[in-house]
Amino acid sequence: MASADGVATRVRTDRRAVLALAVPALGALVAEPLFLLADSAIVGRLGTVPLAALGIAGGLLTAAVSVFIFLAYGTTAAVARRSGAGDRPGALRQGVDGLWLAVVIGVAAAVVGELLAPATVAAFGAPADVAEQAVLYLRWALPGLPAMLVVLAATGVLRGLLDTRTPLVVAAAGAVVNAVLNVALVHGLQLGIRGSAIGTATTQLLMALAVGAVVVRGARAGGAPVRPHVAGIRAAARSGAALLVRTLALRAAILVTTYAATSAGPAQLAAHQVVSNLWALLALALDAVAIAAQALTGTALGAGDVPVVRATTATMVRWGVGAGALLGVVLAASAAVVAPLFSDDPVVRSAIVAAALVAAATQPLAGYVFVLDGVLIGAGDGRYLAKVGLVVLLVFAPAAWLAVAAGGTLVWLWTAFCVAFMGGRGVVLVTRARGEAWMRLGA
Repeated sequence: MASADGVATRVRTDRRAVLALAVPALGALVAEPLFLLADSAIVGRLGTVPLAALGIAGGLLTAAVSVFIFLAYGTTAAVARRSGAGDRPGALRQGVDGLWLAVVIGVAAAVVGELLAPATVAAFGAPADVAEQAVLYLRWALPGLPAMLVVLAATGVLRGLLDTRTPLVVAAAGAVVNAVLNVALVHGLQLGIRGSAIGTATTQLLMALAVGAVVVRGARAGGAPVRPHVAGIRAAARSGAALLVRTLALRAAILVTTYAATSAGPAQLAAHQVVSNLWALLALALDAVAIAAQALTGTALGAGDVPVVRATTATMVRWGVGAGALLGVVLAASAAVVAPLFSDDPVVRSAIVAAALVAAATQPLAGYVFVLDGVLIGAGDGRYLAKVGLVVLLVFAPAAWLAVAAGGTLVWLWTAFCVAFMGGRGVVLVTRARGEAWMRLGA
């Protein structure tokens, strides 16, 4: 794990600090989308129905993991603040509390998910053959949920200590193992969509063991206890409550989009599955800069250095917008080449290309939004993010319905998502960032 020594020096060299954190964070962030993209490519060869089923099941699993992203984000901010204030043992103690909270939440969520899988899938109104395979995938994949939440919490601890390289190594190894297992189980042993779920869940467990061991060793070396501490776990849960609401609003918007795509038919839903995963991949690539924003903002505020916060925020915003523009060009140029990798159906291919072009055009806005979101998370401004997240969701939901009613295609739906939802987030975030109410100094 990265040492806290020399943190002030690294923070003051804005560009090098952002680069040192963002580049390794990129690899770790794309782990889950790469899992789903690999699953999509492998399962897509089984036919349109299995791919559509993965669209529903994958969306639900991504939502389940993302709902608890505060396990990473909240831990990053808290650990960074204490580390910046010079309290490394306290930072590690908070990190271990986050790991135990992840175990508790993960087990409970997996059990509830297994029980509610049929009803949850049925809520999307998909055809019977699609729904059946979606439930099958969920029930074999959900045992990996607790492990993935542990990965989130452990990654948050390491980021708060300015170590993004360890999560990169674990994520890269996980992506390779996941792809190999999925090919072997789906096509080698001919387990179908069930094999894809088993391969992904197994990989997630291996990743949790690897990254969790790194945090535990660091805590013991730093003199922090590793056994469960009820008061600390409760405190971690309370501090993450606002970020949970913020994330629920974000995931609700994604589920609204998936629900709207379902009403447009299996072909549009299958295409939406692919475009959503491409969007998630690009979003997390941009979020690499936001991860740097969380860690550097928390560290600088813990040290009481407001000028550094302003300087790094300006740098990261420029990088976010520039990276978004570059990624948008890449997506637009490759859309027609990427689509055939996921489906042989010409209708699905056409829908993938059209929606991907809309997503490509709005990547600079996405980069701007993700960076400012990261800055405010690093500052611990969760309550504001929760409130405005609900407001933006209320604006987007009717816009998504109108888009489907008016056009009935993914182009209209993704236009509504990018303009109403992402644009709305941009407005409320820049309004907050320009003020000073979010700058709380000290540990």
